[in-house]
Amino acid sequence: MAAKPRFRKDAVAGSDRKHPVDETLPPLKMFTSGLQHVAAMYAGVVAPPMIVGPAVGLTAKETAFLMGASLFTAGIATLLQTLGFWRIGARLPFVNGVSFAGVTPMVAIGKERGHDGIAVIFGAIIVASVLGFVLAPYFGKLVRFFPPVVTGTVITLIGVSLLPVAFNWSQGGNATADDYGSMTNIIMAAGTLLIVLALRKLLRGFLQQIAILLGLVIGTLIAIPVGITDFGAIKDAELVGFPTPFHFGAPQFEIAAIISMCIVMLVCMTESTADMLALGKIVGRPADERTIEGGLRADTLGSAISPLFNGFMCSAFAQNIGLVAMTKVRSRFVVAAGGGILIVLGLVPVAASVIALVPLPVLGGAGIVLFGSVAASGIQTLATAALEKGENALIVAAAVGIGLIPIAAPQFYHAFPQDLLVVLDSGISTGCVVAILLNLAFNHLGRKPEGMEEEETRSGEHVVPAAAGAGVH
Repeated sequence: MAAKPRFRKDAVAGSDRKHPVDETLPPLKMFTSGLQHVAAMYAGVVAPPMIVGPAVGLTAKETAFLMGASLFTAGIATLLQTLGFWRIGARLPFVNGVSFAGVTPMVAIGKERGHDGIAVIFGAIIVASVLGFVLAPYFGKLVRFFPPVVTGTVITLIGVSLLPVAFNWSQGGNATADDYGSMTNIIMAAGTLLIVLALRKLLRGFLQQIAILLGLVIGTLIAIPVGITDFGAIKDAELVGFPTPFHFGAPQFEIAAIISMCIVMLVCMTESTADMLALGKIVGRPADERTIEGGLRADTLGSAISPLFNGFMCSAFAQNIGLVAMTKVRSRFVVAAGGGILIVLGLVPVAASVIALVPLPVLGGAGIVLFGSVAASGIQTLATAALEKGENALIVAAAVGIGLIPIAAPQFYHAFPQDLLVVLDSGISTGCVVAILLNLAFNHLGRKPEGMEEEETRSGEHVVPAAAGAGVH
């Protein structure tokens, strides 16, 4: 009985204090911090339409239209995640955008069906998204199977799996270009990396928090005289444009395409679940069952709406988790501001082209820090995973080893069926599945090894404590 008054006293004392996730910042800080998130994700949003557009026979102008639509729908999906309504939205600083997992199957669909392929892709995404929305509550119940030994492994894999993206950007982004991997590109990436590290060391307060954005600006200014900044996007961009609903015609529904995109949706839901657990750990509001359910509903609803405005399937952007970890800015309203910026960029192509001025080598230099921060967060989580108990170290070893296969040996699964490659080519997904299955085998089935009770207690960190959960939906 003595604990009850003490709990009430603590609750009253903290009643005027919001959790950092629910805090709002001054307008200027909100905008610049949100812009930093947009800068970190911009290349990832526009890259899939740049690949899929030509594959289905779209012209350069139509592909540019797809890019604007992807920015617009990424903004809508991000607002659904951060602000939410009813039981939709994780209400965490969770950024959503076009999923790379769907690029390969979408290209396959488009090549088989020609110019009409884009309508078939949109139809398949709508059906897969509705299915995902229905399955969201069941995925949410899986949270108890994600103790620190699993989440730490997956978070580490997320960071490590993203690093090749940063390395590719650092070389120029286009492997067929003449200057790909040139000393100029790599020196620009290294220079940006050093600038970001120096700014983080020398600056204080808010300026330190936006060191990534400042580093991108400085790196871009340096890149202008170097000659790797392309101003063509600004010259060709229109002042105002709207992603007209069903611009490419009404969606078409074909069974083979639908099955392919349903597999992609399951992959995206698995990765989003892992990302929410990672982000919850970083911001100090562990993702519980209801948070994951709401986040997956936002993912799938955003993906269902996206084709109406000519966008693709949306899912979590892990690189922005690294940004949250590095800057310590945990407000979901900052990311919501970023979502608003994305919508504006989608409606004002000329504004989007300004963001596109950032050369990929510059973005790659900053990306090394961003993605490395995610891996560091995973290692920090593994430090609490009682690796000395039972077979936890073996779980981590096997899951990380298998998860690294697509990175270390990209052609490893080349003889496997194309449909399986949707899962196998994602180290995050394969590593996550292996970690979950091995955790079930060693720590749940049969008699638990001695000392695993302590691990289960630590796993309870995923339950949102009363103080930290104030204001949770």
